[in-house]
Amino acid sequence: MVFLHRMPRGLLLAAVFVLLVVGMVGTGWVAAAGLLVLAVTLGWFAYLNWPGLDAQGRVLRVVALTVLTGFALARAFGRF
Repeated sequence: MVFLHRMPRGLLLAAVFVLLVVGMVGTGWVAAAGLLVLAVTLGWFAYLNWPGLDAQGRVLRVVALTVLTGFALARAFGRF
C-alpha cells in the first residue's frame, strides 16, 4: 500500500484503463490475461476494504469480480 501511495495519482487509473482496453480490444489469451490481471487487482482492493463494507457493497464487489472473470474466461476460450 505504501508503494501505491507514493505513485502519482493518475498512474493507477491509467493502468486500469490500459488493462481494460487490452481486455476488450485484444483477442485470445492476451485479452484474457489483461482482464484477469485487472480482476486480481480489483479483488485485492476489495479484500482490503472488505471489513469496512456493508452487505450491499460486498455483493456489488463480488458481482463485479464474477462478471470480469467471466469475460476473461470467455475471451480465453474464444466465446466472446
